[in-house]
Amino acid sequence: MTAVHYQDSAVTRFGASVLRGALSYIIPFAVVAGVWQFASLFFPPFLFPSLVDVFWRFISIIGDWAQFSDVLATVLRILAGLAGAFLIGALLAVIMARSRIAHDFLSPILTLFQGIPALSWVVFAIIWFHGIESRIFFIMVVTTLPAFSFQVLGALQAMSRDLTEMVMSFRPSRIKLFTAMIIPAILPDILTAWKVNLGNASRVVVVAELVGATGGVGYQLLQQQQLFDMAGALAWTLQLVTFVLIVQAILTLIESVAFRYRAISERAL
Repeated sequence: MTAVHYQDSAVTRFGASVLRGALSYIIPFAVVAGVWQFASLFFPPFLFPSLVDVFWRFISIIGDWAQFSDVLATVLRILAGLAGAFLIGALLAVIMARSRIAHDFLSPILTLFQGIPALSWVVFAIIWFHGIESRIFFIMVVTTLPAFSFQVLGALQAMSRDLTEMVMSFRPSRIKLFTAMIIPAILPDILTAWKVNLGNASRVVVVAELVGATGGVGYQLLQQQQLFDMAGALAWTLQLVTFVLIVQAILTLIESVAFRYRAISERAL
């Protein structure tokens, strides 16, 4: 086989792989959309509205600044809560990794926090805090803090002791040790933690806004529920889903760029 034929064959295999991946991603959504559209032919719009109506409601939200500002408010609340929980969780994980006493003290507390339902935290926040933003920030942080802490702690504890001792034999500076060894070792778990907590945060923020806010996607969903407007409820939900998909794609892109030195089969695992 000549080099040109081998190159053409590789391009063909790559194109087939991309097409197969795209179809496996699109077909499930197309089936769900088809079933919903079929149901809309037999049920009233307040139960199963046409996807065309939902699409135009979705576009109208984006085109109206008064409504789109509610979407942005929810997005900023999610990102602020996740950032705060990650910073605090990473700090707690480092403390627990370095101190057995701190680990034995903090681990049960984080487990306790993990077992408290999100709705209970919403009630606590309404009682403890006066401002809406402080309430929602508190709820987002306490509901995602345990997962960030345990996942970063697990990544730190999984670092190879032999590799650590070998690197330390070169007497690296703290910055060099952090950038050349610790970050590459724990970054996969950190990105996974962000992906998992992003989905959890998007669900929690809706509950928080539904009960304790006067703006945002959760508040708008409450308005649609009171009007029995299923098309509006779907359109507002899809705004949040779109944000989650965009951030998930960004995290996947960061993962691909950061771990491009790995073999393809290893990155696919």
